[in-house]
Amino acid sequence: MSKLVSLLYKAARTANDIETLLSGKPKRIAKRLKNKLVGRKLASKLYRFPF
Repeated sequence: MSKLVSLLYKAARTANDIETLLSGKPKRIAKRLKNKLVGRKLASKLYRFPF
């Protein structure tokens, strides 16, 4: 079940990336790219945070 949910989330994220690129709106593309980069930075910092 977990693998199915993970696969569906990944497919949804990919579909959203494709939809954003196909929209042709530079502001929307830049916002999506910025949010992905910020999210990755935050996630990596939180992952390394010692508890």
